[in-house]
Amino acid sequence: MGSGDTQAQPEHISGQSNKPISRPAHALKWTDVLDELKADGDDGLTSADAAARLEEHGRNELGEGGGVNPGKILLRQVANAMTLILIIAMAVSFAIASYIEGGVVAAVIILNIVIGFMQEYSAEKTMDSLRSLSSPTASAVRDGKSVTVSTQEIVPGDLVEMKTGDVVPADVRIIEAVNFETDEALLTGESLPVRKDANSVFEDLTGPGDRLNVAYSSSTVTKGRATGIVFATGMHTEIGSIAAALRKKDSKFRSPKQSKDGTVKPHRYVEATVLTVTDAVGHFLGVNVGTPLQKKLARLALLLFFIAIICAIIVLGANNFRNRQEVIIYAVATGLSMIPASLVVVLTITMAAGTKRMVERNVIVRSLRSLEALGGVTDICSDKTGTLTQGKMVAKKAWIPATGTYTIGETSEPFNPTMGNISFGTHEPRLQGENTDEKETSYEELLSEGDAIKEYLRVASLANLANVHQTDEGNWNARGDPTEIAIQVFATRFNWNRRASVAGDNPAWKMLSEFPFDSDVKKMSVLYQDIKTKETFAFTKGAVERIIASCTSYVAKSNEEPIEITEEFREQVLENMEGLAKLGLRVLALANRRYEEEFEEGAEIDRTVIENNLVFRGLIGLYDPPRPESASSVRKCHEAGIAVHMLTGDHPGTARAIAAQVGILPSKMDLISKDVADAMVMTASQFDQLSDDEIDKLPVLPLVIARCAPNTKVRMIDALHRRGKYAAMTGDGVNDSPSLSRADVGIAMGQAGSDVAKDASDIILTDDNFASILAAVEEGRRTFDNIQKFVLHLLSQNVAQALILLIGLVFKDGENISVFPLSPVEIMWIIMVTSGIPDMGLGFERAAPDILSRPPQDSKKGIFTWEVCCDMLFYGIWIAALCLASFVLVLYGFEDGIIGYRCNESIDDGCDLIFRARATCFATMTWLSLFLAWEVINLRRSFFHMRPNGNRYYGWMRDVWTNKFLFVAVMAGFVLIFPLLYIPGLDDVVFKHTGISWEWGIVFIAALLFFLGAESWKFCKRVYFRRQESRKSTSSDPSLGIEERVFQRYLTESSMSSGGAKEKA
Repeated sequence: MGSGDTQAQPEHISGQSNKPISRPAHALKWTDVLDELKADGDDGLTSADAAARLEEHGRNELGEGGGVNPGKILLRQVANAMTLILIIAMAVSFAIASYIEGGVVAAVIILNIVIGFMQEYSAEKTMDSLRSLSSPTASAVRDGKSVTVSTQEIVPGDLVEMKTGDVVPADVRIIEAVNFETDEALLTGESLPVRKDANSVFEDLTGPGDRLNVAYSSSTVTKGRATGIVFATGMHTEIGSIAAALRKKDSKFRSPKQSKDGTVKPHRYVEATVLTVTDAVGHFLGVNVGTPLQKKLARLALLLFFIAIICAIIVLGANNFRNRQEVIIYAVATGLSMIPASLVVVLTITMAAGTKRMVERNVIVRSLRSLEALGGVTDICSDKTGTLTQGKMVAKKAWIPATGTYTIGETSEPFNPTMGNISFGTHEPRLQGENTDEKETSYEELLSEGDAIKEYLRVASLANLANVHQTDEGNWNARGDPTEIAIQVFATRFNWNRRASVAGDNPAWKMLSEFPFDSDVKKMSVLYQDIKTKETFAFTKGAVERIIASCTSYVAKSNEEPIEITEEFREQVLENMEGLAKLGLRVLALANRRYEEEFEEGAEIDRTVIENNLVFRGLIGLYDPPRPESASSVRKCHEAGIAVHMLTGDHPGTARAIAAQVGILPSKMDLISKDVADAMVMTASQFDQLSDDEIDKLPVLPLVIARCAPNTKVRMIDALHRRGKYAAMTGDGVNDSPSLSRADVGIAMGQAGSDVAKDASDIILTDDNFASILAAVEEGRRTFDNIQKFVLHLLSQNVAQALILLIGLVFKDGENISVFPLSPVEIMWIIMVTSGIPDMGLGFERAAPDILSRPPQDSKKGIFTWEVCCDMLFYGIWIAALCLASFVLVLYGFEDGIIGYRCNESIDDGCDLIFRARATCFATMTWLSLFLAWEVINLRRSFFHMRPNGNRYYGWMRDVWTNKFLFVAVMAGFVLIFPLLYIPGLDDVVFKHTGISWEWGIVFIAALLFFLGAESWKFCKRVYFRRQESRKSTSSDPSLGIEERVFQRYLTESSMSSGGAKEKA
């Protein structure tokens, strides 16, 4: 089925599948829907079956609705300040009968539009494909495993899992729902969430709003979780019928403001009209659309437009405002010299190339703004689980007060409960390292020791949503949250699996209600009924501090009744938690109780009632090893001047242990003053109790915040902003959306992240890996550098050309009319070919060797730093001086300097000399512009030694060949100048110059002088910046390692002396 097949089918019946089944899905039992769709409710579709169904039914999308609009792209090529001045120059040229100049400018306009259209169309297609990559994803079960797939690849028959914060990927017949509610306002207009029931069956003609066993495409899960079978996708869904309404565009007209009584006064219509016109003009000129950099460059183009007009007026004034063709064409040439016509095209190409490179490094850019912002990031606030760590948890230790400590041996298969031996000892985890009686034993022997371990395992298996099972082939599969999978695998080691208790024809337990993990209460609870005894039990797991506070009793000895908890026992539990956390384990507590209150199906239950008066059952320690690349990535961040903060929901001891392993915390914490060490590691409760003023007075913002809550992340971002920092924040949950939006760069997790978090983010990590954040920063800096390089190259030439033409006003012919050193066609050639094509090559330039060993860019200054501005003036003035010198030498140094008549028009009337001088100036300008493209590859290092470890004598040859596009562009510029100088008619009629001979010696000397001047300028800059750096680093020992340099001030200074003021500085 092609794309055209996704259009709405007239005969499609509401509630039916893409390929009609016997009755609408809501009118069938879910088991019947499974049978009719030939689906599997346990292991889902196979990959091959899913691919075949995708081919048959088409992609799960609502037609085009958006995508790339070629018409708009074409309009943008015409409607901008750059093209505007070219059109004016063309019109003026034709008006004064300068048909050659007018024709050339017209050709340049067409060429600019065509190239710009092709490049921007390609860039838009790239961004469109990236948007599809970052579009909502779905958790589907395929080949017995939970996989994350694009919503567009969901097919009828897919088994999908949905949880809070997800966007429902298609119309789904629910087969299991636990406290599951969805927001269907987009479809029904109903503002309240709708609670779903998997076991209900409705009449065929039941309206969409009353089908409580169906979750609709594009609705948002507001509560609970569910599993369901997809029965309709694309335009066959309910939302497909109103897809056109969803594509409604915003009005481009400002509405007049109304008074309090609802009336609109006449002047409000005038105000709305003026604002609408202003918006339209701003949009036309590009000053109020696009990324901040694009807007800034559009404003620059507008400024240059007005400068061009002023320069043209100066030219006219210098020639007494004569209404002569030669004078007007000189004014046109001067105006053209100020316009970097290829700027917008090159910027688009460079940013598109940056987004492509990001994808190759597992980063999806959702907003081009973030591509600019990444280069300025000073602080990264990262989660721990799955980002800094592998996210593959294994239960390593368990402690039950009535028995002792259980330890699982090494295993290479985290989902396989038959792998890994178990050891047991009666000691407590807080006594690790002392004489322990731990010895290897069997699971059967441990189960025979009494009821304490059985109650513990019952909580571990039932307060758990993970699915761990063995396939027919003998492989072990697991679906669910990594934490719950690890706990479920631990219970399965004792043959205490949740599936065995709640599934099958005669299940022992029935789930009544579920309270998912909440980052505020840090607990997860379920309510189960024992089918045999009809008794109801609550099972809870969560953060140790929260669970122990909710417990009122515990079992001291196996097979005995629970006794009341004392404060001494609570301290004992916390000490044991600390003992496990010091091993780098994530520690959770398990508890349960008999639920005596009356339960009513569908009635709202207060979870505080459920999670109260619990019986403490024990602790479980989960190990999530750091990713192998995390430590090196954190180290590189420190080298790049980026501080790394870990914001995690784990216990402080666990967080501290992992942070020390990956290098976020210094290894010599004992040498740091107490107040600084206390500030480096805090809990969310400690941080949140501080006022903003108290946070600002901390000697250092926390590097680790444990037990982190969503609001803590927001306050951390605000604290960083108050210290002048530029922060990136990672997040995956629904509650992370505020902090992702508040951060300068919001980073969502592509695998574990919810769709709500992804929508709030700027970039998405497809591998959830911290190292990918560093890769994104590197690519952001590279893109920033490349934009800076080609803008410098482009504007330096504009400065040079403007100076050449303005100073050239002094050269006058026999009629006292100024003769231009560069003709309008020569100027257009330099702007479009000599400059434009190498600038594209600069956009593809590889990263500088020191890109991750220098501080972040100043996001406020942007690309126009004082160094770039000084470079632009120096190169512009130096090139102008050399070009004018070559012009003067030919005119006066070796000739008599006599200028004929009408030398701006033809070579006749004694203009041969001025045409040769102009050709020499043009050749010099062309060569120097091409050499400048190589010089700006590195703003400080010598062109002949751009790589620190390169060969001092021949390394530059390899360097210029590395960027093949730039190399070919420069070589093409060298070659193409010869036909321009020597083809009859093309030289003297079009370009207004003639062939040269001995004058090439002047061009060669000018090129040598250019390199001498450029290298001398760079040498002076290197000396200056070395002195600046030496002054800044007088207090640091260069022989120290990166950790010592990063944390040195905290090893030697006290809290108040290194306080917030220094942090701000």
